[in-house]
Amino acid sequence: MSTASMASNTALDSTAYPLSFALTPSTTARAEAERDEILADPGFGKHFTDHMVTIDWTVDQGWHDARVTPYGPLQLDPASSVLHYGQEIFEGLKAYRHADGSVWTFRPEKNAERMQRSAARLALPQLSVEDFVQSIKQMIAVDGDWVPSAPETSLYLRPFMIANESFLGVRAAHRVGYYVIASPAGAYFADGVAPVKIWLSTDYSRAGRGGTGAAKCGGNYAASLLPQMQAYDNGCAQVLFLDGETGTHIDELGGMNVFFVHGTDRLVTPRLTGSILEGVTRDSIMQLARDRGMTVEEREVTVDEWRDGIASGEITEVFACGTAAVVTPIGQLKGKGFEIGDADAPAGEITLALRQELTDIQYGRLPDRHGWLTRLDA
Repeated sequence: MSTASMASNTALDSTAYPLSFALTPSTTARAEAERDEILADPGFGKHFTDHMVTIDWTVDQGWHDARVTPYGPLQLDPASSVLHYGQEIFEGLKAYRHADGSVWTFRPEKNAERMQRSAARLALPQLSVEDFVQSIKQMIAVDGDWVPSAPETSLYLRPFMIANESFLGVRAAHRVGYYVIASPAGAYFADGVAPVKIWLSTDYSRAGRGGTGAAKCGGNYAASLLPQMQAYDNGCAQVLFLDGETGTHIDELGGMNVFFVHGTDRLVTPRLTGSILEGVTRDSIMQLARDRGMTVEEREVTVDEWRDGIASGEITEVFACGTAAVVTPIGQLKGKGFEIGDADAPAGEITLALRQELTDIQYGRLPDRHGWLTRLDA
C-alpha cells in the first residue's frame, strides 16, 4: 500500500457502518459481596471491572471484530509497534449513577472527537463517534453494577488505542487495537474540596511547537513524570508547565487545564496553541461561566501576570480542572526562589460554585440544559 493510501486510511474513519458487539461473559466475575467491598473504598485506578471492550483494525479490513470479553492481559508480540515507537492514545470519562439508579455519562461525543484528533496526530485510524459511544454503552450493559452510588463516586472509563502490529520499521502501523477498561473511582476530595500547591517547572516543557501537546497520548504524560517528582519533592501536588517556545506563557498542569478568576465577572484561561490539551471539563467550565454572565477570555497568561494579579487583588481565585478532580482550587504557586499566593487560603467562592454546578449536572441534581448527558443503561 502506498504512503498516500495509508495516510488516507489513518486520517478517516474506515468503517462506514455501526459495529456489532459480540459478548463473551466472564466465568470469574466477582461475587456481589466482593464487588460491594471494593465499591465501598475504590480509590482511583486500583480496581477494574470484570470485562473489557476490544475492537480490531487493519489497513485492509478497517474496524472489525468488536467484542466484550473478560478483563485480562493483552497478548503483545515483543516487536509490537507501540512498545518501540509509542504509537498510542487514550481518553478518560466517567459513568455517574443518578438518584433513580440510572447510569449516565458526560459529553462522550467530545471525548470521541478528541480521540479522533489524537488519532490523526499519531497516525492512527479514527473510530467513529457512534462506535466510541457504543463501546462505552456495551461496557455498562455488562458491568453496570460496578457504577458506585455513594456521593461523588463514579466509574472511570478508559478507552485507549495501541499499534499492535509486529514490525520494527518506522511507519504508521497497519494493525491497531482499540480497548475500553473501567475502574470504580472514589470521591477525589474525601474531606472536602481543598486548595493545593503547584510547582512551576522551568527546566522542562510538557510539549513543544508542532508536537503532540494537543493529543492525549502517553508520551506527554511520560514527559511530565520527572517534573512531577520535583513537585512532590517541593511539597506540591501538581506541576505547571510553561510554553516550550518562549518559556514565559502558562500552558497547563501535568494533567489539568488552569483558570484565573478576575474579580467576580471575568474568567481567563490560556488559549489553545496546539501544545495544550483541549479539555472537555475546560470547555464545560467556560460555558457555565458564560451562563452566569461572566466574560471568558482565552489568551496568553504569564507568571508575572499571575504574581502581579494576586498582589493587586485583580486575580481573586485560581483553579485547575480535569476529568478526575473536576475542579481543584490552587492556593499557591511555588518555583525556584519564589511563592505566589497563600497555601492556607480557602477555596474561592466562584471556584466552588462552578464545581458544584458542574457536578450537579453530571449527577442529575440540576437540569441538563445544554444536552450534555448521555444515558448508558438504556
